[in-house]
Amino acid sequence: MDQATVLLVDDEADLRESLTQGLELSGQKVFATGAPDAALEHINRGFYGVLVTDIRMPGSDGFQVMRRAFEIDPALPVVLITGHGDVPLAVEAMRAGAYDFMEKPFSVSRLASVVERALDKRRLVLENRKLREELADRTGLESRLVGRTPAMDLLRRNVMALAATDADILILGETGSGKEVVARALHDEGPRRERPFVALNCGALPAEIIESELFGHEKGAFTGASGQRIGKLEHAHGGTVFLDEIESMPLELQVKLLRVIETRTIERLGSNRPIELDVRFIAATKEDLETAGKEGRFRLDLFYRLNVVNVEIPPLRERLEDIPLLFRHLAVEARARYRREIPDIGEGFLAGLMTRDWPGNVRELRNVADRFVLGLEPAGAPRAAGGSSLFDQVASYERVLIAAELKRNGGAIKPTYENLGISRKALYEKMRKHGLGREDVVVG
Repeated sequence: MDQATVLLVDDEADLRESLTQGLELSGQKVFATGAPDAALEHINRGFYGVLVTDIRMPGSDGFQVMRRAFEIDPALPVVLITGHGDVPLAVEAMRAGAYDFMEKPFSVSRLASVVERALDKRRLVLENRKLREELADRTGLESRLVGRTPAMDLLRRNVMALAATDADILILGETGSGKEVVARALHDEGPRRERPFVALNCGALPAEIIESELFGHEKGAFTGASGQRIGKLEHAHGGTVFLDEIESMPLELQVKLLRVIETRTIERLGSNRPIELDVRFIAATKEDLETAGKEGRFRLDLFYRLNVVNVEIPPLRERLEDIPLLFRHLAVEARARYRREIPDIGEGFLAGLMTRDWPGNVRELRNVADRFVLGLEPAGAPRAAGGSSLFDQVASYERVLIAAELKRNGGAIKPTYENLGISRKALYEKMRKHGLGREDVVVG
């Protein structure tokens, strides 16, 4: 995003020059003019800036200038200034959609403060629009593994590289991080996409029936086996078997699974006839299986067999920048499920989401999106842990964005302030405000 621009319209040349100098000293880029048309030429739906205009000017009216600006983009922040301040005029300005109303004389520092808040609002509007456009443009894997952080780019590249192979895979990720989504993507993007995808949660099946579920049984194999049953593994022939929470599989069954993976054959319970199996195994765990193996809770030989290729899913707290795009994606899915329209997302809402820790990862965020679409989640900014205010949450959001951009640029200052669309001076001020000292980054 380019550096923000303040469009300053006032017929008094001396005042224009004074305000321009003051705003530029505060780190703002200013286009000052006495001709409203010249300022309006800069405005479009992608314009990153704010319009500051006098109300009473010879041959022109600030209200008319504002209305013409709103015809181009109703979400543009407009600050009206006048030397004829009165309460009815201020009320009229705010009702007409002005961001703020200032009566002359006023200090340049006060105007600079108002402009900075207006630019923050404008930036969020433009980011939200960009997110909506990105969601509309995303297809295939990008529409399933949503995010634009380097970690998600790497995840998508790994999935695409592995999908076309028959390699068995171990997916590592915290609870709720989307392990089954990744497993389905590996299946759907590969040559087995037309064959079954069989998902089994090893932690949800009772130990006494999991063997029958996996391998199937012959009639009379045990009490209650009144007929032949095809097991999940056999049903998945030609496709993919996804074993979620594999750390929960009983140890005695792990031995049999290891043999199946190595020989690609199974035997139904009550039968000695081997059945050839053409499946790909994808297992998922939230635990460190090697540690579990050394503690006797998981077979190390099965771990080594599964750990030839692994895919790691980053937790949501390590990719907070993805939350706005991901939340909108989840809200669209919720809209389809519940047949409800998505409420307008408040400007502080996404900022509030980015201040939370998300121990439940994407699953927890999906629950918030569901409640939001159902009207059970406030459309304003959700309160972070500790009940912080909207101001604190927006400040936290700003800190997250600056820290992330610094990290993306290896700590280099110049590309950071250029990509954020602010001046070097403004970046240093914000870094001081948020406790991001120069000793924390490599200065470019």
